[in-house]
Amino acid sequence: MTRYTQVFLATAFTSRSRQEIEILQDCLFCIDDEGIIARIVRPDESDYQIVLKDYEQTDSFRRVEKGSYLLPGFIDLHNHASQWAQAGTALDIPLNDWLSTYTFSEEARFSDLAYAENVYEDIVETLLANGTTTALYFATVHKEASILLAEICAKKGQRGLVGKVVMDHPDETSPSYRDESTESALQDTEEFILAVKELGKTTKQGVYPVVTPRFIPSCTDEVLQGLGELAQKHDTHIQSHCSESDWAHQHVQQRLGKNDAQALNEFGLLQDKSVMAHCNFLSDEDAALFAETGSAIAHCPISNAYFANSVLPAARFSSMGVDIGLGSDIAGGFSPSLYDNARQAVISSRMLEDGVDTSLPADQRGVNESRITLTEAFYYLTAGGGESLSLPIGRLEEGYAWDVQRVNTTVPTARLPLFDDEINLQDLFEKILYLVRPENIQDVWVQGELVHSRR
Repeated sequence: MTRYTQVFLATAFTSRSRQEIEILQDCLFCIDDEGIIARIVRPDESDYQIVLKDYEQTDSFRRVEKGSYLLPGFIDLHNHASQWAQAGTALDIPLNDWLSTYTFSEEARFSDLAYAENVYEDIVETLLANGTTTALYFATVHKEASILLAEICAKKGQRGLVGKVVMDHPDETSPSYRDESTESALQDTEEFILAVKELGKTTKQGVYPVVTPRFIPSCTDEVLQGLGELAQKHDTHIQSHCSESDWAHQHVQQRLGKNDAQALNEFGLLQDKSVMAHCNFLSDEDAALFAETGSAIAHCPISNAYFANSVLPAARFSSMGVDIGLGSDIAGGFSPSLYDNARQAVISSRMLEDGVDTSLPADQRGVNESRITLTEAFYYLTAGGGESLSLPIGRLEEGYAWDVQRVNTTVPTARLPLFDDEINLQDLFEKILYLVRPENIQDVWVQGELVHSRR
């Protein structure tokens, strides 16, 4: 018989598709020494009792107690780790003013590695405590501090995809915060890629370098072309912002005479391992280009409510075959919790469909067929995020990484309103997604390793 490193007996929830969850009730989750789900044994399988009896008296067995349930670890597709210190600051001013007044001066501080370490340690720990097992991070323009963020992810066991930010455009960036030159930006990026690839070889869960032009307005054409070539040369992930707001979208149109998506594609920055944040102003032609190239959207619903001047038509883009996951967009989004972002994704979609201007007749007020369900938001949090990153994560399924959070619904300070002994598990799933707070998240595993515990 195959030997497993760990066996969990638990009830869990995972996405079967965008529209449907799978409830895995009282299953045995068998984990191999690489932290991969080797087998899921259901109670009706012939050898269920044999496997249970073989492991239940061993140290490698864990029976998840009554009132606790397992969910896949969440995947944050857009997080400015360097902005954690300014979270919740000045969200009432326009995006360009917010960036120039607050954000760039904050990010400039990361030339100080002691300061960078303090902030980066805290954001990684905070995300793990909120059930986020994988994060796609923007760091800053500083090569050394960006490598430090990858090292902290490796040390704390989070699967981190980290990008050294590139900003080299002399007319659109401050002399106090930008790459010294196009040449230095490309050289530092390549050195960063090689350093993080070496670091990744030493980790179980993996850390990955990401080619990261901040957005087209802050980058010269030369650096964008060079970054596309570096991504192809080293087979890396790519991230940037795309058509986020009226200002950003119109800036690119005026400078290049085309939309962000078309420009990014011509620079070689749209491909199967690309994740572009926001994308609220994509045309249907742009969305078709995303689907064709395999590029994904990081949907940031809380941040969009403050800075994007719009609601992402997630339902329409999903129906066109575009991969979508969720991002917290710290600090444009105030909350590090992807639970909060999933809730806002549903709320925003309902407002897009129903409309908000009561001076208009109801049938003219909104955009038909725009709402997404909580099940779809959960898909974006998990399986959609994994597909966006082209990694075997985000599902409780054989062959996928054991990235899991244990949610305890009976924590005294955050008890869910469950008063029936035999609650319908579909209803329970919805209560968990809507009502869980960080204190309910008791344990978190990444690639089979326990990386956070409140016990």
